[in-house]
Amino acid sequence: MGRQLVPLTLDTLPHLPDPCAECAFWELDPVRGEEAAGAGQSAREKESWLSSVLLRWGSCGRVVYVDDQPVGFVLYAPPAYVPRSAAFPTSPVSPDAVQLMTARLRTEYQGQGLGRVMVQTVAKDLLRRGVRAMEAFGDADWRRPACVLPADHLLAVGFKTVRPHPVFPRLRLELRSTVSWREDVERALDQLLGAVQKDPVPRPL
Repeated sequence: MGRQLVPLTLDTLPHLPDPCAECAFWELDPVRGEEAAGAGQSAREKESWLSSVLLRWGSCGRVVYVDDQPVGFVLYAPPAYVPRSAAFPTSPVSPDAVQLMTARLRTEYQGQGLGRVMVQTVAKDLLRRGVRAMEAFGDADWRRPACVLPADHLLAVGFKTVRPHPVFPRLRLELRSTVSWREDVERALDQLLGAVQKDPVPRPL
């Protein structure tokens, strides 16, 4: 089984699973997000966002391929490039951290270590760029696939709560801790990445 982790670019963006390639939940603030969705412009806005971040900050995602077929992805960026993050009650993300926006791994490819490889690849990329940590907003009342990752799954893979909230806590992962994950953490990571969105519009904040 050949597998590759390729940087997310304008060329690889269409390889994200539906509806992720056309979802601009994190890339726009709530007002602009609703306007873009109503006008059918979400895909165009996401492409514009990706182009801007690549030019100004650099790589902000990875796409996973197995035997040349896309099976998952992870998306991350500094909070200054993630307008939706300001709408969360536990914002802002810490100034020394990059935000883990969202991720996904197809169910049939879970349990093969791909989840671990995905996040460790991101960790190595960010450590090389002088970033110490990733933070994410979790959904403590997660009930169905959505753009916000389930908080309990984030906790299971090593994130720690830095600002509690009954629905949307903010959690943090020190990047150097990813180099020594145990098997139980790897299983939890697979579950986390397999739980992400099929519906691009979660509950209102």
